Amino acid sequence: MTGETSAAIAARLDRLPATRSIWRLAALLSIGGMFEFYDLFFTGYVVPGLVRDGLLAHVRVGIFTGPAAFVAATFGGLFLGTIGFGFVADRFGRRPIFTASLLWYSLSTAIMAFQHTPAGLLAWRLVAGIGIGIELVTIDTYLAELMPKDVRGRAFAFTPVEQFSVVPIVAFLAWQLVPRTVFGLSGWRIVVLIGALGAIFVWFLRRGLPESPRWLAGKGRLLDAARITAMLEARVVADRGGRALPPSLPAAIEEAAIPGRFAEIWRPPYRARTIMLMVFQFFQTIGYYGFASWVPTLIAEQGIHIGNSLLYAFVIALANPFGPAFAIFFADRVERKWQIVFAALGIALSGLAFAAQRSIPGLVLCGVALTLCNNILSYSFHAYQSELYPTRVRARAVGFVYSWSRLSAVFVSFIIAAFLNLGGVAAVFAFIAGAMAVVMIAIGGFGPATGGRQLEAISPD
Repeated sequence: MTGETSAAIAARLDRLPATRSIWRLAALLSIGGMFEFYDLFFTGYVVPGLVRDGLLAHVRVGIFTGPAAFVAATFGGLFLGTIGFGFVADRFGRRPIFTASLLWYSLSTAIMAFQHTPAGLLAWRLVAGIGIGIELVTIDTYLAELMPKDVRGRAFAFTPVEQFSVVPIVAFLAWQLVPRTVFGLSGWRIVVLIGALGAIFVWFLRRGLPESPRWLAGKGRLLDAARITAMLEARVVADRGGRALPPSLPAAIEEAAIPGRFAEIWRPPYRARTIMLMVFQFFQTIGYYGFASWVPTLIAEQGIHIGNSLLYAFVIALANPFGPAFAIFFADRVERKWQIVFAALGIALSGLAFAAQRSIPGLVLCGVALTLCNNILSYSFHAYQSELYPTRVRARAVGFVYSWSRLSAVFVSFIIAAFLNLGGVAAVFAFIAGAMAVVMIAIGGFGPATGGRQLEAISPD
């Protein structure tokens, strides 16, 4: 093989068509993400069981009491994982950290399921949250680097279709199991243990995923990078029935094979991107978790009986996979930054419409619209933030900016509760609309365009 430079390898990867082998890589990463989403979303659903067993009823950790302490431990772990350990995927590789973090949070979650003291429960929830935070960062960087440039948007839309499909599954399992005792165990423990099954898939996923050729090239391991690229090319050719690949793209800008340093994200042109994403991440969480974590309560506040509100919340939850599924059709046709802006606008408008509803069909319809917009926003920003930094610092940069959303999430529930007490549902959604205005200004006004461009061209040395 000739011309083994990082730019040549990137050009070879980016000319690959979207065949079965390419989508298989995205699907394998999605499976890891499914367990991470299951683990993240069961947080709210198992709380009634934890309170019933006396593990949270009288807990106080600083300002966090009862269920809030469990939520704070979850997002505190996510914050530590994203800000404190984002660099490990840059240092040790995407493939080993993807599998190691999956194993980490699966085993930590299994240990948490057998805790009988509040301190043990919260400590292991914090540890599991760290693993989830590392996994979130690693999946984004891994997917961005493996996918060809014309498939990148659709791949980022495809993976959350699988990931968000576990949300109604969690809701259903909790509904069935949390009130019961199964095999002598409280039902919430069974729900938690199901989430720990991800550990079983580690070896299967590890065998099916190659290391990122871009990461290898950035470490000076050009022959290894070229070997994996050639393997991917051969698989794509086989998928096409032996037809030759499209002509190679012009080589992208060569990335310097130097160690990545955190200080780099504070130098031009990355400093402006970092500040923009910090602002974006802090405020986007208000729209996402401000609704997703409060759906039954917000419906009940509109005059619906709490029992029925849980049913309607489940119906709304069923919409979760359809936002990114719909986005597959425009993910690589519409500029990424504008997808984020219009999704944020949709969240603001559908939220304000939700606050004005008094009928059940109106509430459900607005709730579904809000959920769809939230998940389009989620898919698009995961793709966008992973495109804005060079390979050598991609994981630590994404981890740092993403940590601001984890920090914000720790406090969102308390802020939403305050607005609900002060002005009801209308005040909650006015607050969310204001946060979405900040999101639109940050991304629309200061975000660079990335659609259809090679990663190396977006982040030139």
